Amino acid sequence: MPVTRAATGPSTRQEPVGTVRRDRPARRRVALLGGTTSLGDCVAAMSFLARPYRLIAGPAVHRYESAFADYLGVRHGHSFSSGRVALFGILNGLGIAEGDDVVVGVPTHVVVANAVRYTGARPVFTDCTADTCNVDVAALARGITSRTRAIVLQHTFGLPADLDGVLAIARQHGIPVIEDCVHALGARYRGARIGSLGHAAFFSTEETKTISTTMGGMAVTNDDRLSQRLQEFQQDCAAPGPWLTARYLAKLVAYHMLTEPRVHRYTRALYEASGNRNPLPGPTTPEEIRGELPPRYQQRLSNAQALLGLRQLQRVEANIAHRRQIAAAFRARLAVLGFSTPDPPPGVEPAYVRLPIRVEDRAAAMDAVAPHAVLGAWFTSVLEEAVNPGVGGYMAGSCPVAEQLSQHLVNLPTHPRVSLSDVDAIVAALATAKTWRISQGIRDG
Repeated sequence: MPVTRAATGPSTRQEPVGTVRRDRPARRRVALLGGTTSLGDCVAAMSFLARPYRLIAGPAVHRYESAFADYLGVRHGHSFSSGRVALFGILNGLGIAEGDDVVVGVPTHVVVANAVRYTGARPVFTDCTADTCNVDVAALARGITSRTRAIVLQHTFGLPADLDGVLAIARQHGIPVIEDCVHALGARYRGARIGSLGHAAFFSTEETKTISTTMGGMAVTNDDRLSQRLQEFQQDCAAPGPWLTARYLAKLVAYHMLTEPRVHRYTRALYEASGNRNPLPGPTTPEEIRGELPPRYQQRLSNAQALLGLRQLQRVEANIAHRRQIAAAFRARLAVLGFSTPDPPPGVEPAYVRLPIRVEDRAAAMDAVAPHAVLGAWFTSVLEEAVNPGVGGYMAGSCPVAEQLSQHLVNLPTHPRVSLSDVDAIVAALATAKTWRISQGIRDG
């Protein structure tokens, strides 16, 4: 799919197929999220707001579930209000309960640990490798005990984890692997789609992910019995509220407009001047960041959100191709400056929801790039957004590599609104910050 050059004058010439735009960065500020939705998605969202009787129930849910499963090459897909609820449903379907242990790699989000804890089970945290941010397979093997009932395997930032190693351990102990694919829609491992290789998998379509329904999740599996239990769990979940669903649709439209790079240079400044206050619904509740169960946790996905997910799923390959091109451009330029980025092993095709790099001074890096782009800070903790990792059952010092990484990671945007000129501007800003730090005797890497 060709990506056109932004108009800077009378010329409307297109660049060759497979290229990425080179826009002028001076009047642009790239948002951390955006570009996954289209104007057509916004029109579709507004049409639901004009006909609210179609918001909650309708045929789009089944169509979306079927299309998602078909895309992955699995037999069953079951949609939910979020990825964390999809994980909770999988854990319940596998019979995970009080007295059981579930291995969870870090760094991750507190809602993953919460989903395990809500079943009555205990999350057992496993460290990562510094070069991939994915689970350290040797550490995982050491953590398996007679109480272990499942492994939650995160594909961090869309880079597939070592599935061969993890699946071999799981087979040896008779333990199911649940793939955490919230970052990894469209990634491949030895030709197979990520999400199709474990016993089950869950995805997120929250606004920061590869496709956005503002909030949303999907559980997938080839296990007919587990699928039946997931269907029963889904039927027991509450229907989403019309008012909250309408707010999610309004947020999708607002974010589509406000994150356009030429607009975002103004809207981001206003947001920051307001003290970063956002009146729109956020993805994580106050209860969840404290490790508590929020009200109305178990909910289904609405018909309106399913249609928006289905629309974007039809464009996901172009979306991911763009992310890979942008990530490749970043990696080539950053390597010259001495920055290290995750190096995909042979047979792995990442999805790059974002591209992580390690810096010594996160705040300085983010400030340096701020005129050109908003950088992400996944992960600022081994359990992101938790008031402290202890609320999720984490013991300080147990995963030192993840703890160290969580102090030094920034994430570069890869979404479809990022152009090659944006890449140049972001890398130049990082180079300036790095040069200053070297002049002060401080090293990044």
